[in-house]
Amino acid sequence: MPATILDGRTLAAELRLEIAGRSAALRARGIAPRLVVAIAGEDAASIAYVQSLSREGDKVGVDVTVDAVDATAGTTNVRALLERLGADAAVHGIILQQPLPRHLDIRRIADAMPPDKDVDGANPLNGGRLAFGSGTEFIPATPAAVMLLLERSSRWPLTGVRACMVGRSNVVGLPVTLLLMRENATLTVTHGRTVDLRRHTLEAEVLVVATGVPGLIRGDMVMPGATVIDVGTTFVDGKLVGDVAYAEVAAVAGEITPVPGGVGPVTNVALMRNVVLAAERLSGSA
Repeated sequence: MPATILDGRTLAAELRLEIAGRSAALRARGIAPRLVVAIAGEDAASIAYVQSLSREGDKVGVDVTVDAVDATAGTTNVRALLERLGADAAVHGIILQQPLPRHLDIRRIADAMPPDKDVDGANPLNGGRLAFGSGTEFIPATPAAVMLLLERSSRWPLTGVRACMVGRSNVVGLPVTLLLMRENATLTVTHGRTVDLRRHTLEAEVLVVATGVPGLIRGDMVMPGATVIDVGTTFVDGKLVGDVAYAEVAAVAGEITPVPGGVGPVTNVALMRNVVLAAERLSGSA
């Protein structure tokens, strides 16, 4: 039997209804949820991403705007931009568009975003709260999307489930690892220096892959019936593909997210949900 598709587009549509209702309630009180994307320079990928956020915001009642500094701006300039946005009562959510120009280090900048407006979890304080399980202000959007899809899978709840995280980046792998542990999964974390990756992935009832290496996970690396969440997105010959060799793995797995149409659609909705939550908290209605 081919794997059941965990459809991110359908889930995103369901979540939009809830978010749009909460946004409408805020607007009825004169509060317009607003997300500002802070950018250092503007390249084609950043522009395309902001446009996608703007379209998502239109669907759920969140205003999305851009505030940019020149690509040559220094750390002090970018921090000043984030601090100014943080002090603006009309701004409820802030994200700092990445990747940054090479001369800028996110570790010297992210703490300039106030934690209560840091809607994608870049501020190290929010990262620390996530690690300690002490109530982070916001779960980063892509890890949140992974968990929302797992909640709709046959493996939920995850208590005692054998899970394998392939990838350990601060953006996806590490926060997903922490969230899986919070749900009491029995977890293995693998990465680029793991010896015999296949041995670990074959033991996983839940397999989450976020490496940026197209087709890394093949059919013979997946336990029959496993739930596979593919976070990868890479253009190969003009086509968007994931970190999982989809056709091979779908023939073995029990459930799988497609690329495109899996984690991606849910990610932008999860971000908008964080913006609306920030607006509710800042206005005293949450």
